[in-house]
Amino acid sequence: MSYCLAIETMSDPRKALHKAYHDTLYGFPIEDDNELFCRLVLEINQAGLSWETILKKEAGFRKAYDNFDITTVAAYTDADRERLMADPGIIRNRLKINAAIENAKTILGLQQEYGSFKNWLEGQHPKTKEEWVKLFKKTFRFTGGEIVNEFLMSIGYLPGAHSTSCAIYANVQEANPLWMR
Repeated sequence: MSYCLAIETMSDPRKALHKAYHDTLYGFPIEDDNELFCRLVLEINQAGLSWETILKKEAGFRKAYDNFDITTVAAYTDADRERLMADPGIIRNRLKINAAIENAKTILGLQQEYGSFKNWLEGQHPKTKEEWVKLFKKTFRFTGGEIVNEFLMSIGYLPGAHSTSCAIYANVQEANPLWMR
């Protein structure tokens, strides 16, 4: 069952949480590097958990990771790592925390070379899902096939975020995601 259809079967509180993301963010292009980094960190943290868990903790992630400011996160120290491990507002998994910090450092390097993380992503297009996964595994930490697929679908680089029968699909088309070009 697609995410679009699954939301309709949820209880009202769950539906409200998911619809806010589904209707305004999922599959829409992101221009800001910090928000691209945010989405990558959230997708990494979702591994092994439900997306609902991540949506419920998003505000906690934003607070804990300095609103996903790439430069700030890249400069995190061991004390920051321990602070994050003790923060109940996020997923306290050392591998995922280390991946966020190391990936922030990687993105800084991409920004220096390409002008922005977004420019680097656009410069890789078009690729198949398999090519994207190979590239991400080579470039970033904790980025397996499902994480890469969901990250790229969620930011409009791969199709599939919304079914064509979903009312939001037309809104995504208007936003002209990269997969449509």
